[in-house]
Amino acid sequence: MKKIHRSRKLENVKYAIRGRTMEEACKLESKGINILKLNIGNPAEFGLKVPKKIRKSMKKNIKKAGGYSSSKGIENARIEIKKYYEEKNVIGLDIDDIYLGNGVSELILVSMQALLNEGDEILIPMPDYPLWTAAVNLAGGKAVHYICDEKNEWYPNIEDMENKITNRSKAIVIINPNNPTGSLYPKEILEQIIDLAKRYNLLIFSDEIYDRLIYDNLEHISIASLSEDIPIITFSGLSKSHMAAGFRIGWMLISGNKEHIKDYIQGLNLLSSMRLCSNVPAQHIVEKALKDTKSTKKLFRKGGRLYKQREYIYNELNNIPGITSIKPKAAFYIFPKIDTKKYNITDDEKFILDFLKEKHILFTHGSGFNYNNVDHFRITYLADKKQLKHTIKQLKDFLKTYKQ
Repeated sequence: MKKIHRSRKLENVKYAIRGRTMEEACKLESKGINILKLNIGNPAEFGLKVPKKIRKSMKKNIKKAGGYSSSKGIENARIEIKKYYEEKNVIGLDIDDIYLGNGVSELILVSMQALLNEGDEILIPMPDYPLWTAAVNLAGGKAVHYICDEKNEWYPNIEDMENKITNRSKAIVIINPNNPTGSLYPKEILEQIIDLAKRYNLLIFSDEIYDRLIYDNLEHISIASLSEDIPIITFSGLSKSHMAAGFRIGWMLISGNKEHIKDYIQGLNLLSSMRLCSNVPAQHIVEKALKDTKSTKKLFRKGGRLYKQREYIYNELNNIPGITSIKPKAAFYIFPKIDTKKYNITDDEKFILDFLKEKHILFTHGSGFNYNNVDHFRITYLADKKQLKHTIKQLKDFLKTYKQ
């Protein structure tokens, strides 16, 4: 039989969060070894459950969720999403501008497939959430990474962003709040990005899946609320804010000037129709979930579980010789820097694998987020404080003797 090779488009695709290090963790588990997986952002893995009233909402509506919905989603859910963004000062929305998807991941893939021709460029943050880079590559485009500056709270470097715009550039992607850094972008940064998009006639894609997961009484500003002049595509969902990652429910909305992207919208409509619709039972929780603000906020307020875990992991990491980190303002990730000279690290994935094999705890290496250096790694701090204390103890012990 003739050997079948993988698609050439896959050669430039990587997804390190569930890549080689995860495969190694699974091999160890198959031998009966328990692995603490601090590489994933799945709240259910760490005992954080979908709020009871949300589960009841799905159960209540299950009888009418057996058939397909509209390709864009059920009307009640889209009406509630429209209200949610109007409260965030996004104006001019119609429910026809809103698409429900099987998580944000599906919608990111659709949004790139509808937009890109071979060789078109998309500006993507560095570090990024690797699905964005993968989606661009799969669609035949080229991911061009702009710097997010660790010395400036991990905010996008606007000068670097502008320097990387070419005549093939189609759009700017922002991830706000950011994964993997936990950064939250201020209004002035967002306004500068809008200014660039206007001057160079670019779309903006804004991944806001963590917009309800904010610490220290800070406010998330949706970039779509700051401009009516340019098309902005905003993504969010319930996977993180309502601990419903397995329900696979997310959305995408188009705001701003849609006149110049009619062909693109037709493409989105076509691709949405081809996959029929997203998970209908999960669509029925959107209305109730977006009215439930308490379930999420209590975890992130001072004294809440995730607030305390953030404080602990940030302080303890900075007490380890050779490790520094910027305090996250949102989400549940931290992206510490490690002194590569002190530990002779030349391969950050090897560092993660060595730690996994010795201590049975899994982080994600920084280059897995398309970061251009080997001196960072990401820790998910969803695990309870007892597990985080164990993690810090094991990391300190490991680093006492580690040299690559």
